Amino acid sequence: MSEITRIVLSVTGSDRPGLTSALSEAVLAAGGNWKEGHLSRLGGLYVGSVLVELEPANVAKLVNQVQAIDAAGLNVVINPAGTAPEGDRPQLLFELVGQDRPGIIKQVSSILAGLGANIESLSSGEVSGAWSGEHLFRAEVKVTLPDGVAPEDAQAALEEISGEIMVDFTFAAGD
Repeated sequence: MSEITRIVLSVTGSDRPGLTSALSEAVLAAGGNWKEGHLSRLGGLYVGSVLVELEPANVAKLVNQVQAIDAAGLNVVINPAGTAPEGDRPQLLFELVGQDRPGIIKQVSSILAGLGANIESLSSGEVSGAWSGEHLFRAEVKVTLPDGVAPEDAQAALEEISGEIMVDFTFAAGD
């Protein structure tokens, strides 16, 4: 089997129809395989990241294909991917919802960093309250825990600050 290179494409540009199509065409034209992606509209911009696998000889072709998209107004940065994470570490999935205010993510991420946990994914935004219609802050977080830290320990540490940051947590076991 031939060697495979993993590349991460980070993309930013003015949101308009066809950007995902152009990006996927560039990956395919370079002989790449789109493995994973997170793309969205954020602040009126098209932003995201894509993990691509391809043969090392095709990296230059991918760069050329991406430069053609750059000319059309999408900024694409190419970086080599890191190593795949160890799959046997405990994980914690949680959602938090509360009154929107500055510092929520800072406080939650500080607790997680103090435990040595790694945030694998974080998705956040504003939602309307079901009954009141008020604007609430909501985040979904997936965390990989280090050896010696059980999901229950991380959950307890987060619940300890829930009153201070005025959010409700909902926890689920990781995969």
